[in-house]
Amino acid sequence: MLLIFFLKEKKQGRTLVFRNVILRAMPGDIHSDQTVANSSMLDADVTGISRLERTREERKRKIAELEAQGVETYQPVANPTHTAVESGESDGLAVTVAGRILSWRGHGKIQFADLHDQTGKIQLAFRFDDLSEKEFKLLSHIDTGDFIEASGTTFTTRAGERTVQVTKYTILTKAITPPPAQHQDFKDKEERLRKRYLDLIMNPEVKQVLDKRWAITQAVRQYLWSQKYQEVETPILQNLYGGTNAKPFTTHLNALDINMYLRVAPELYLKRLIVGGYERIFEVARNFRNEGMDQTHSPEFTMIEFYEAYADYNRIMERTEGMMKTVAQQVNGTLKIMVDTTEIDLSGQWARLTVAEALQKYENIDSETITDEEIAAILKQHKFQVKGVYSRNKALYAIFDHLVTGKLIQPTWIVDYPREISPLARQHRTKPGLVERFEGYIGGKEVFDGWSEIVSPQEQRRRFENEQKNMQAGDEEAQPLDEEFLDALSYGCPPLGGIGFGVDRLVMFLTNTWSIREVIAFPLMKPRE
Repeated sequence: MLLIFFLKEKKQGRTLVFRNVILRAMPGDIHSDQTVANSSMLDADVTGISRLERTREERKRKIAELEAQGVETYQPVANPTHTAVESGESDGLAVTVAGRILSWRGHGKIQFADLHDQTGKIQLAFRFDDLSEKEFKLLSHIDTGDFIEASGTTFTTRAGERTVQVTKYTILTKAITPPPAQHQDFKDKEERLRKRYLDLIMNPEVKQVLDKRWAITQAVRQYLWSQKYQEVETPILQNLYGGTNAKPFTTHLNALDINMYLRVAPELYLKRLIVGGYERIFEVARNFRNEGMDQTHSPEFTMIEFYEAYADYNRIMERTEGMMKTVAQQVNGTLKIMVDTTEIDLSGQWARLTVAEALQKYENIDSETITDEEIAAILKQHKFQVKGVYSRNKALYAIFDHLVTGKLIQPTWIVDYPREISPLARQHRTKPGLVERFEGYIGGKEVFDGWSEIVSPQEQRRRFENEQKNMQAGDEEAQPLDEEFLDALSYGCPPLGGIGFGVDRLVMFLTNTWSIREVIAFPLMKPRE
């Protein structure tokens, strides 16, 4: 029953009339709180109290009333016997379910609620005849957002919905703030990402993407374990960053009064483990790069890197291709995926092209015969920048990176990169000036990056010294010279191949979700002002 009355207040010589709403728990309208939360009649009053604050106060009142009757509103444990999905499998099951109430409907002596747990939803039916008078009256103290445990027997309603006919229930947790009403869209992207917990409650497709993320990471682990790789851990807080071209985050360690860096990649420590005797290793690594943020890049992200002794870049490509096919089949049940609106077929042998062959095929540029003047003209026309110390090879790579990669739609390995942009990759065994590096492209986007590793400490030192020249020329992403790593290599490292790839990017591919913030549970957000 809804009772409305009017209050009058004298203020500055005027009579102000404003509305208030009082709701009482009556047999035909036991869920007054939801009415308060959604009522368009209940605006902020002269004291400035909002509808939401009134709802919170109403819920706190219910908690006090329950506790006054000896009802514990924050239980320490529950004992469900079935999940929501399991409860919906057949009629006649005796079940106990536990979860959050997200909707409530009904009238008089029968009430219906939707209970949600991690697996899905099951409808609950509360009948006056199945509960004690006290238990039925206390239903008025249950609101959307609350957690309850309910026991009963499953049946199918005339509307065809599998339901638990409740004979016993327990309030597990009282929620003070209500979730958004089911009929309202909780779709504002900024608000969703800031309140990810509400996003997960109100938008099931969000949870499906994150569920895929955890499944993808698990599938990669299982594949690498099946290939006899050992999972390891390396430091996140490092004295010196390295392992890729990236700008680091800097912090200060008070205990030693020294500056430290958050890792940009685990590579140099993983290689130390290879020197120490491990032969096949991988790490699921949280990395941090103090660079830009966009649809596919986040300053904090997850990578998987794996290394195999006695392997070169050809073998690592084969392992990675096998991994991608295995993971896609296991997670999606098919080797065909969508990238935007384009269907990609991961089956079969993936194409392999050198950087030079790709330039020739897609831009009709002959790397051998094109003149320096023609290269300069292309750079100027498209406003491409060459970082650090200029070289012809770096300029050709910049043209490839900007003009060709978006055209690599079906799975393609691009191999044999300029030495100047690959400070950790081994010199190509037959092509001077190039290295044995590969990148995997799918749908016009880079997914994988790996190479045959440098194991010669002298050659690695020369590469590091060249990076110092790039750093002095203004390249903030150039790598510093790491003497401790060079010392490790001096003790001897076997032939080695390795790769690194972003878990976030892999999830984006396998879910066709082209915003990195959507595939991270709690993405970095700019604080509200």
